[in-house]
Amino acid sequence: MASTRDIRRRIKSVKNTRQITKAMELVAASKMKKAQQAALAGRPYAELMARMLAAIADRVEEAQHPFLVKREVKTRGIILVTSDKGLAGPLNANLFKIVTEIKTPVKYVAVGRKGAQFIARTHRALLADFSVTDRVAFAEVKVISEFMVKQYLEGVVDTVEILWPRFRNTLVQVPTLLPLLPLSSVKDVIADLKSDAGVSAAAKLPTASEQQMIFEPDPATVLEALLPLYVNREIHQQVLDAKASEHSARMVAMKTAKDNATKLLGELTLEYNKARQAAITQEILEIAAAQFAA
Repeated sequence: MASTRDIRRRIKSVKNTRQITKAMELVAASKMKKAQQAALAGRPYAELMARMLAAIADRVEEAQHPFLVKREVKTRGIILVTSDKGLAGPLNANLFKIVTEIKTPVKYVAVGRKGAQFIARTHRALLADFSVTDRVAFAEVKVISEFMVKQYLEGVVDTVEILWPRFRNTLVQVPTLLPLLPLSSVKDVIADLKSDAGVSAAAKLPTASEQQMIFEPDPATVLEALLPLYVNREIHQQVLDAKASEHSARMVAMKTAKDNATKLLGELTLEYNKARQAAITQEILEIAAAQFAA
């Protein structure tokens, strides 16, 4: 049995660990709430964009836009969104598992330090790596989006996809791979935006005649500007979603660590009491034995 001094030292260490994990849990919970609010704030923008695209869909020839032109896929382009720090449970490991299962040629753009380190460590093709703050400002993500779109238009990659931990709830974050480019059709873009905006399938968006929208200088030019905005918005939304997932996973991981520390503290306290009682009993026996011998 360990000495009472060693047990006291372990109890002190576990108490310090529990205090740290509790503080990290509270910080992650606060950041998670802000990240969820930021993700929900994009819904009105998504609904308005869907309405504009619905009004313009029947007025233009879709094949005119390079985002809508399908081509042979030789090299895929994937944006890998991970966290900058660890202590988030299996969040990043689940993403890396999907990466290892991809056998086709891929070039990656990493958002987050953990993803960049994994791509470099496994000797995969890395085009660039970026980091974003917890606020996930649109200007930060726009740089990433424009870089990836440029690679797509120049033929460096033949697809643009994003791999991120989709936020379901506080306990569940699902690693998801979403194709962004090439777009199948404007109607699919509208359906996707309606889904992001929380518009039910039964709720139809107004038709072009109902909205009486007038596009200047012409519908094709407006579509040319809207589709890049759609891609920027989608990537921004998923990075926001990934931040909410990161803070949720970290909060759960820290809560589990805190609970485990509390349980261990109880076991160590019981062990300490037993050791102290055994020491007292031993001293009594020694005193009694000495008196009997005398």
